[in-house]
Amino acid sequence: MIYKLIKRIIERGGYDHAGTAEKLNVFLAAGSITQAEYDELTAMMEGE
Repeated sequence: MIYKLIKRIIERGGYDHAGTAEKLNVFLAAGSITQAEYDELTAMMEGE
């Protein structure tokens, strides 16, 4: 659920890069997203 929400936000471009990166770190540490999902989302942010 979190993964889909964050992915949609990144796709639309409506996010703060530093804040979103920090949230992704927290979600990964808490087990809310997998390492593969984390890698995909951070790559999407770097690509924009």
